[in-house]
Amino acid sequence: MERNLTQIALFAALIAALGLIPKFSLASGVPISAQSLGIMLCGTVLGAKRGTLAVLLFLGLVALGLPLLAGGRGGLGVFSGVTVGYLAGFVAGAFVTGLLAQMWRGRGGWILPSVAALVGGVVVMNILGIIGMAWKLDKTLAEATVLALPFVPGDLLKCVLAGLITQALQKARPGLLQA
Repeated sequence: MERNLTQIALFAALIAALGLIPKFSLASGVPISAQSLGIMLCGTVLGAKRGTLAVLLFLGLVALGLPLLAGGRGGLGVFSGVTVGYLAGFVAGAFVTGLLAQMWRGRGGWILPSVAALVGGVVVMNILGIIGMAWKLDKTLAEATVLALPFVPGDLLKCVLAGLITQALQKARPGLLQA
């Protein structure tokens, strides 16, 4: 129990730390950061349940006003802004990534964790993010998708990194990864 709580807190801190990379925003207003890598790692390393709890803890701290999102954003206002879909996508993305990573644990080297990160951390997160952007910016889904496309190459790189990091952790600390 204590180990689980510690891991959940550490991964919430990892998500926050990955948001410290200097903010760079595209035309959509959504900042580019490495935080989505943290979401992917929550799933690939901690699994669906603990990974989702780490993301919920992180978002709870953001809701309390801590400036933990990329660019130093925080507070309840971020949950009504253009990134609301991505914030919901953080939760769903970690869960889906975790489910797939648990099913494939110990197989496929770095490739299967990368695929899990791709499905949860890119596809699921972007579907919700695009829906949220379309809603908040009063755009069609197609227009919002165009705004999200510049993020995809970086997201693909993050998927590979998540797979490589997960494989390295599997070798170095096999007990760390959720079965």
